[in-house]
Amino acid sequence: MTHPGQANDPLPPRVVDALRCSVCGTPVGLADRTLRCAERHSFDVAKQGYVNLLHARIPAGTADTAPMVAARVAFLESGVYQPLAEVLARLAATHAGDGLIVDAGAGTGYYLAHALEAAPKAAGLALDVSAIALRRAARAHERAGAAVWNLWEPWPVADDVASMVLNVFAPRNAAQFHRVLAPGGLLVVATPTAGHLRELGDLVLDVDERKDERLERTLREYFTRTSRIEVTNRVEFSPELIREVVDMGPTAHHLTDDRRARLEALASPVDVTTSFAVSVYRAVTE
Repeated sequence: MTHPGQANDPLPPRVVDALRCSVCGTPVGLADRTLRCAERHSFDVAKQGYVNLLHARIPAGTADTAPMVAARVAFLESGVYQPLAEVLARLAATHAGDGLIVDAGAGTGYYLAHALEAAPKAAGLALDVSAIALRRAARAHERAGAAVWNLWEPWPVADDVASMVLNVFAPRNAAQFHRVLAPGGLLVVATPTAGHLRELGDLVLDVDERKDERLERTLREYFTRTSRIEVTNRVEFSPELIREVVDMGPTAHHLTDDRRARLEALASPVDVTTSFAVSVYRAVTE
């Protein structure tokens, strides 16, 4: 994996080959740090290595902010979520081959980097609506490229190009998962279980106990689940880790003054449950 301070070559060739113009849908090429299509639409690659393919602003509270990204980087560097990353990496090692791993909602690229490290012949495309997060994702691994996009919109990605789609705590667009996956490709979805971070009470958002049922309803038109892996651990969280895990997630958009005061006043470590479900899917065939 590349060090966060290293520059990444802008958009590896296999990523460029997979991308499509977000205006007209035609293939693009990279020249002089600019993506261009035959219709002369162009998108500059930022100095941090990612490309923004969006045409419009996104609603406030949708994308990760700079403080959220900083908290996430610090928290993930602690290794608390390493067991989840290792499960995803093992799946990539056995199923990604020499194909393309698309991480839908990649954030800073933490999980994609682990997957690519385990699949040395694969390339990776990080998609996320937060340009701030993708500044990190573009440098997370030398075989990764990053593009800003709203996952709810049709993706600027070619059909049948991904050997694996990762979706870790992110919006799930089943139709687009299905469209970009190559025949035989794998969809891997990671979600928190109802017990995740339960000891932190109302400092974090509750996880719906029927989340697994909702996941199945969302995907069943296009996918069949072939396996489900639970990753549960008990970890001592320092007060700083607690503040980071709260500030890096959606709770950060909704903290009341009272909750923020309680969060800042924490002085003792807390034993916390981390619990995830990793669901593996194959596309429904006609």
